[in-house]
Amino acid sequence: MLLDPIHSLIDADMRAVDAMIRRRLESDVVLIRQVAEYIIASGGKRLRPAMLLLAAGATGYTGAYHHELAAVIEFIHTATLLHDDVVDESGLRRGRKTANAAFGNAASVLVGDFLYSRAFQMMLRVDDMRVMAVLAEATNVIAEGEVLQLLNVHNADTDEARYLEVVRRKTAKLFEVATRLGAILGQAPTGTEQGLALYGMHVGTAFQLIDDVLDYSGDLNETGKNLGNDLNEGKPTLPLIYAMRTGSPAQAQTVRHAIEQGGRDDFQAVLEAISNTGALDYAREQARREAAAACAAIGRLPNSKYRDSLLQLADFAVNRNH
Repeated sequence: MLLDPIHSLIDADMRAVDAMIRRRLESDVVLIRQVAEYIIASGGKRLRPAMLLLAAGATGYTGAYHHELAAVIEFIHTATLLHDDVVDESGLRRGRKTANAAFGNAASVLVGDFLYSRAFQMMLRVDDMRVMAVLAEATNVIAEGEVLQLLNVHNADTDEARYLEVVRRKTAKLFEVATRLGAILGQAPTGTEQGLALYGMHVGTAFQLIDDVLDYSGDLNETGKNLGNDLNEGKPTLPLIYAMRTGSPAQAQTVRHAIEQGGRDDFQAVLEAISNTGALDYAREQARREAAAACAAIGRLPNSKYRDSLLQLADFAVNRNH
């Protein structure tokens, strides 16, 4: 759940977004309703819709399109989860079976397609070419990020810059779009819009960095995911990249072998290499830098409860344990 002060500020709006999501999930194809409802109802922090609502509030928006666009953002996010879990062959998310584990890969991919197309139908209701252009560009960038990540799988030569490029495209882009759309709705000046977009990008990057940390240090009961999922899939995330870069030759070779082979056979040895090199501390520090950059990017926003909540959200992205 969101932090309590943030939740109380936008509680009515979030309930309106949830109602919008359920209305827009309507389809006379039963399987679409079942799979979509399964994943939408499975929990999640709803961070991206919340950030859109907060950005709209911070820029003085008083209309109703923010509910529609917040639902659009959640649909796009959900579609990427459905497709990601198929590609990654994931079986667990948020402590429950993934949709592909529950309904099969074909259903997950096709319902993900439905959510994408429904999102674009919903965009039309806002009747704003700028909004549509931003969202169309974002979905393209996210798809590119997913393909780049696929190219990095089992590639132990992936460096920090290439890793961050994937994060900016695949994960941070939707955060960036959420806050940019809130600013567009609020008809914010160009500088304010750009500041909010940068805020979203940096928070999204920090969020992913902490996800990578939790993959080697989290609690299943809190994260809803098994430890070492990324290693099992051969993904070279920042803790692994740092451990290879700064560890002994033997430690670097251990991590390299684990990335190239995938699986969990080397998990304990990799954990030791990560611990001995301080890789998790390094990743956390990079996340803190991203959060600080996010807060600086909205430094010129007028004082308001919405701005305060955006600052709290940046802090939450770094200090969370799930």
